[in-house]
Parts: sequence; structure tokens; C-alpha cells
Amino acid sequence: MRVLVIHGPNLNMLGRRDPELYGTQTLADINGLIEARAKELDTQVECFQANGEGAIIDFIQANASGADAIIINPGAFGHYSYAIHDALLDSNVPIAEVHLSNVFSRDQWRRTSVISPIVRGVVSGFGWRGYVAALEMLVALVREKG
Repeated sequence: MRVLVIHGPNLNMLGRRDPELYGTQTLADINGLIEARAKELDTQVECFQANGEGAIIDFIQANASGADAIIINPGAFGHYSYAIHDALLDSNVPIAEVHLSNVFSRDQWRRTSVISPIVRGVVSGFGWRGYVAALEMLVALVREKG
């Protein structure tokens, strides 16, 4: 099984960016935690981060055909990127949306996602653990379908 993990804009700044809100782990730390759990689940993960919308779309289009599922933290793109929405929709695999903070308890504009309507589920507010939870849920879902 192969799962793509996509980190959107500004997530490369984790560990330095508002640690009270986003935690103290760096993106490399989080990727390591995801990779360790994936190994335990006998699953391959490919982690990718980009600040640009086009780079994320290019990554999805280039890699989705060889993937069984996608985890995405779209960052601010989740609120308005119909282009990422469309690329994800075209992937034809189960998708989980992850947010480190509880976006539903923050600014009003953060509470709407154009990605959420096409994903199997959203994990929000559990920090890096949200990625691991999404991984576990997607792996179980794909394996159940055989």
C-alpha cells in the first residue's frame, strides 16, 4: 500500500511558527512519525511539502495513479483552492484532510474548506497525531475494500 502525504503552505516553518498553536515538532519530525507508523502498518508513504498551489497540483497529478490514498493538510489553500480540489477529485482514491489546529475554533474564514466535501474525513486539532490517525484510518479503509 502507498499513501501520499501532502503538506501545504507554511508547514515548512513548523517548530518555529506559533508553537503554542502548531506545536514544537518540525516538519521533518512529523514526517518521521508518519513514516514510523507507516512502517508498522506495512505501508509506504511519500511525504511532500510545497508553498505553491501549482506544485501541489503537479505532485498529485504525477503521483496519484500509483497511490492507494492521500492525506493532505492544505493549509490556507483549503479555504479557496478549487484547483487543488479538482486535482484531488481526479485522483480517485480515498482522501483525509488534516489540520494541526482546531480550525473550527479559530477565525471564521478558517472554518470553511473547499477540500472537505470530497474527502472521507477531516482530522482537526490534534497536532501531528492527526496525520497518524488519518494514516491508520485510510490504511484500514483500503484494506477492508481489498
